[in-house]
Amino acid sequence: MEARVRWLDGASFVAETGSGHAIVIDGPPDIGGRNIGPRPMELILLGVGSCSNVDVIHILKRARQNVVDCDVRVTAERAETDPKVFTAIHLQFTVTGHEMKAAQVERAVKLSAEKYCSASLMLQATVKITHACDIVDLGPAPAVHAQE
Repeated sequence: MEARVRWLDGASFVAETGSGHAIVIDGPPDIGGRNIGPRPMELILLGVGSCSNVDVIHILKRARQNVVDCDVRVTAERAETDPKVFTAIHLQFTVTGHEMKAAQVERAVKLSAEKYCSASLMLQATVKITHACDIVDLGPAPAVHAQE
């Protein structure tokens, strides 16, 4: 993997991934940022959340769960002094689907946390990472009728 980060001005940068995607990153106004993109530390939270969410969805689909939505809210605490690293990260999943099995959802979150999410596993050595999940069960899936 590779990436490139080019300085625009102030505290603004354009980051380009090896897969051809770009994002604007910006610092806070007090250091010259213009608030035109996420902060670098926010990107770390987005990486952890999206990496884990990909795992949870994949595991649930492989378990033949009828998942229709998976939302993860990522919250973090930082040290008060520089370098202000993350000291704790919490991932709160809300998984929505038809006739979801709680054991399958909990298993998916646990497997992501303990085995598959490379982003959170990489940070786990220095950051306390916790997970929780809520399930929104939509009941039986609507019947699909063939058109005549």
